[in-house]
Amino acid sequence: MSHHIVELKDVRFSYPDGTEALKGVSFRILHGESVGIAGANGAGKTTLLLNLNGHLLPSGGEISIGDIPLTKKTRQEIRKKVGFVFQRPDDQLFMPTVYEDVAFGPINLGVPPERVDERVEDALEKVSCLHLINRPPHRLSEGQKRAVAIATVIAMNPDILVMDEPASNLDPKSRRQLIKLLKNFKHTKIIASHDLDLILDLCERCIVIKDGKVVADGPSEEVLLNEQLLEENNLELPLSRQRR
Repeated sequence: MSHHIVELKDVRFSYPDGTEALKGVSFRILHGESVGIAGANGAGKTTLLLNLNGHLLPSGGEISIGDIPLTKKTRQEIRKKVGFVFQRPDDQLFMPTVYEDVAFGPINLGVPPERVDERVEDALEKVSCLHLINRPPHRLSEGQKRAVAIATVIAMNPDILVMDEPASNLDPKSRRQLIKLLKNFKHTKIIASHDLDLILDLCERCIVIKDGKVVADGPSEEVLLNEQLLEENNLELPLSRQRR
């Protein structure tokens, strides 16, 4: 399963205005791991995720997915392996119907037409949204949009699922459904979130980032219950563990 391994070595990234968003990030994620990325606003979480599948390319250092180093030439191949779910579903849903949105990825991957329907129906079934297949995305609830956005990625059969703030703007019921859905995704998951309870529920490992650097990396239970560490990084204990 070496093709599922994610490895970063001294990864740096600067935006055109000179802002250093990543300052030497290194870690290794093995096949099947579920890893949470935590940090305050501006810590570099989203920039890190966007580098993982080539939406952005590092200014320095190395990212490898399995045996493939991320470069301009390989990023299309990397994107077949690393599925990215954006923070805002509306950034992912742009076609007239749910079917067309979910079919878009497989079609662009060259999946034979006779297999596209199968991919679409299977992905929507997994997120319990098959009944929405002919609906326009703009008519969906926030929770439905989130589920369909995940289906657009699942339909491409990625080895690794990367998600940016998947629970933002969800009501409690939709959040519970999301957690149940993600628990059933058996491949590698990398989830950046301010929702530390979500990370506790879904991720056995948590990486904390501050000012573009990794400041903690370990079992989620240890990292997210370390009050001193959380305070130093402008984070608070998960709500489920706060004293009432």
